[in-house]
Amino acid sequence: MDNINGKKLLDGIGSPDDLKKLDTGQLPQLCSELRQMIIDELSTNPGHFGSSLGTVELTVALHYVFNTPQDRIVWDVGHQAYAHKILTGRKERFHTNRKLGGLKPFPSPDESPYDSFTSGHASNSISAALGMAVAIGRSSHPERRTVAVIGDGAMSGGLAFEGLNNASSNSNDLLIILNDNNMSISKSVGGMRSYLTHLQTSRPYNTFRYLASRVLYRLGLMNEERRRKIIRRNNRLKIKWSHQSNVFEGMDVRYFGPVDGHNVQNLVRILSNIKNMRGPKLLHIITVKGKGYKPAETDSEIWHAPGLFDKDTGQRLQRNAAGQPPLFQDVFGNTLLELMKENSRIVGITPAMPLGCSMDIPMKEFPDRCFDVGIAEGHAVTFAGGLAAEGMLPFCNIYSSFMQRAYDNVIHDIAIQKLNAVICLDRAGLVGEDGPTHHGAFDLAFLRPIPNLTISSPFDESELRNLMYTAQLPEQGPFVIRYPRGRGVLADWHRPMEPVVVGTGRKMKEGTDVAILSIGPIGNIAMEAISEWEGKHNGGTSAALYDMRFLKPIDTDILDSVARNFRNVITIENGCVTGGLGSAVSEYMTDNGFTPRMIRLGLPDRFIEHGSTPQLLQICRIDKEAVIDALESLTNNIQP
Repeated sequence: MDNINGKKLLDGIGSPDDLKKLDTGQLPQLCSELRQMIIDELSTNPGHFGSSLGTVELTVALHYVFNTPQDRIVWDVGHQAYAHKILTGRKERFHTNRKLGGLKPFPSPDESPYDSFTSGHASNSISAALGMAVAIGRSSHPERRTVAVIGDGAMSGGLAFEGLNNASSNSNDLLIILNDNNMSISKSVGGMRSYLTHLQTSRPYNTFRYLASRVLYRLGLMNEERRRKIIRRNNRLKIKWSHQSNVFEGMDVRYFGPVDGHNVQNLVRILSNIKNMRGPKLLHIITVKGKGYKPAETDSEIWHAPGLFDKDTGQRLQRNAAGQPPLFQDVFGNTLLELMKENSRIVGITPAMPLGCSMDIPMKEFPDRCFDVGIAEGHAVTFAGGLAAEGMLPFCNIYSSFMQRAYDNVIHDIAIQKLNAVICLDRAGLVGEDGPTHHGAFDLAFLRPIPNLTISSPFDESELRNLMYTAQLPEQGPFVIRYPRGRGVLADWHRPMEPVVVGTGRKMKEGTDVAILSIGPIGNIAMEAISEWEGKHNGGTSAALYDMRFLKPIDTDILDSVARNFRNVITIENGCVTGGLGSAVSEYMTDNGFTPRMIRLGLPDRFIEHGSTPQLLQICRIDKEAVIDALESLTNNIQP
């Protein structure tokens, strides 16, 4: 499988078993080929770029040393797992990554036995891998090993530290690899630190440690408590000698590193030496996001997921945006900047997504009033509560699917106290190629039962501005605004802001035969459907459209009027059909003795896979054709 006559090493790799046939001296060449394949593929089929380039050497070393899939590798988030997919039998299908019916955007056990746990949300790898390690230790094959790979960003999440804390108190042989791409390697590696790392990971040193501990156990001079005391004493000596300390050693997790994460041969040596060590341990590696592709190394934020780009020049190929409506996130960022200029109490909060949610726009002008709290959604919400309790007005922007991680914080630290905090849920509804871990499917349903919340969603960009303006008015209490990923419908979106009466919707179109009630930008699809449907019937039938605007408090005047004047009602929402707008309308009708024929359109009761947003709208039956079908179904059954 050598690189002879132009044949690539990668061509001969169909599984980790093939990888193991290579000499360690061939691994750098394989890493170079893997990196180039990722660059080639992602230039035309966009995905998560920088993180995957940064873990090529680590991925090769892991599959070279460990016996996967029997040994378990748990990838945190999954942004860094493209080389893993290529090496584990998915090379020929990698061009389908993130496409409808193609490879999933993140590791998933449904796709491959090499994907040991579902990835997508951050900070869960240590807890999941610890559970696996404990279970394996109790199984008939305790020789199997478990590895958690977690980035320094994901390590900022509270769940990661909960897992770390528990790892030190359970019997397990878990290996945690901290992929750190935010530190200087030149300062951390060298001198005494480098010497200690080499010593601690050497096989003779650790063999001696193990044999000595076995002798002491047999003599009755060692037990678990004494072992932990010795580890703590050793950690204190390491701190003294190296003049460095870390939280892992304070948790009785053996720490190794930091080491160069791009030296694949040294990684193989270290992993081979420590893989069979007993007890929890952590290997700290230093990597560079976008390694091997200069533009990505220079600007890791932009190249996290750059979209289409010219692989030769590094120029990002933006789809033509001239004259098009703006992204909802950019409307949020620019509007927040305007509000911050007028109201000194307003502050912005984001959990590690300033570019993704456009918090970077006000951050440039008000760096002291915008807070990136890291991957810590629960903290972001409670932090907002603390700010609000002291008179500030936080706009806390969190992706809808990630808000699921902060549910208790919304209830306990915002809603109960009726604090004046604005929660902006970006990426609400279907998000496209990122798939089921990222679809904002559940926010309407899980927020609606919480007392004291105002829950809203704008019909268009102008309404987003109006809702943001309304939310910052005095004594509004907890105020939720949810909006989707992507562009809106208004090219002239930058209109003067006006207050909205909380709990009121608006009639967007008159009609006599069917009433359609919508919430959020999905109402624009309903409007298109009505126009096409009425055109087919040459004015013989008509449908009214109501933009409910607020799920809570819901506009009961509109509901009463619809119930009195329409026998046929359709609700439509870009969220799960169970518990959202359709449920709220149905409950109101039942509670008040109204019995219209109803069709509720929304996301079905299953997890929706990845694909383009138009494809997923069609699959979920909330596209224009689905609305037309619902109109036909109801009007064909109108009683004479």
